[in-house]
This record gives sequence, C-alpha cells and structure tokens, in this order.
Amino acid sequence: MGRWEPNARERLAKVALELYSERGYEQTTVAEIAKRAGLTERTFFRHYADKREVLFDGSGELQELAVSGVVGAPESAAPLDAMAAGLEAASGWFADRREHARRRQAVIVANAELRERELIKLASLSAALADALRGRGVAEPAASLAAEAGMAVFKVAFQRWIAEAEEATLSQLMRESMAELKAVTAHGQARPGR
Repeated sequence: MGRWEPNARERLAKVALELYSERGYEQTTVAEIAKRAGLTERTFFRHYADKREVLFDGSGELQELAVSGVVGAPESAAPLDAMAAGLEAASGWFADRREHARRRQAVIVANAELRERELIKLASLSAALADALRGRGVAEPAASLAAEAGMAVFKVAFQRWIAEAEEATLSQLMRESMAELKAVTAHGQARPGR
C-alpha cells in the first residue's frame, strides 16, 4: 500500500456507513473499516478521532453555513426570519445526500451513544446560532428562544425529509415547518387541515 491514498477520508466514511448498516455500529471495528476501504488503521485515525466521528463528519461545515446564513440575513429580519435564512443556507449542504442521511440516521437511532452524540452536536449548533443572533443585536432570551425554535424546525423538517415517501426538498420542508411554527405562535394553534 502506498503512503498516500486519494479520497481516503471519503472512502473511510462510505465504508463505515456500509458496515454500520450491515452489522451494526457496536459490532464494527476500526480495523474492519480500514481493511474494507483498503487502508490502514493508522490512516483511519489520521482522519477521524474515533469511529463515532465518521457519522458526524461535516457538522462543523454545516454549522458554518447556518451561522453565515443568520449573519447574512437582512438587518431588518426578525429573529425567526434570520433563523430561516440560516436554515436555508444549511439545507444546501444536504443536497444529493438524502439516501446517505437516511442510512446515517438509522444507524444513529439504533445506538444510545450515537443519539447522545447527535444531541450534543445539535446543542452546539443551537448555541452557535444563538451567538449569531446575539451578534445581530437580538437580546436574551429572544436569541436563545429563536435558535431553539430554529432547531425544532430543522429536526421536524429533517425527519420528514428522510421519510421514504417524501419527495420535497429539505429546503421546502424547512420553509413549510417554519411557516407552521409562525402560524402556531401567531394564533396559538396549527392551521386547519394539518
């Protein structure tokens, strides 16, 4: 095996998800991931701190996109509208990744340790979004409330998006979910027919 292997990170991530889906997260070892990818364990650890992080790769990039969307929203935007801009910016990261997201989510849901890690990552994203809102001059508790509401919109839209029968884009589902949230908070109830 040569010293440098092209696309090692992507290969490791692809193989890890395959193995986690086939055998389960707990039953899969780093050695097995590296072997199937045609790489060494050392190469695996050059790219990932542990086998959990394979599933959370890209969360920093996702956070940067969401935060920049909030920061770049028009100055006149209300906190929830700034959050909607952040969610719209983040939704592009998921383009062409629906099947990957479905498989990844199935692995996470099946493991308590991974569910906990997912919640930590989402809490980190919420905190970063609240910071971005505070940077826009939104006071507390409005900044934290808007960020948490935005995360609720994200979670609901994401669950709808990965559903087998769903055809709408994540962006469309986030816009629908945000509109639903605004309707609930404005009128105290969901729109009829929902």
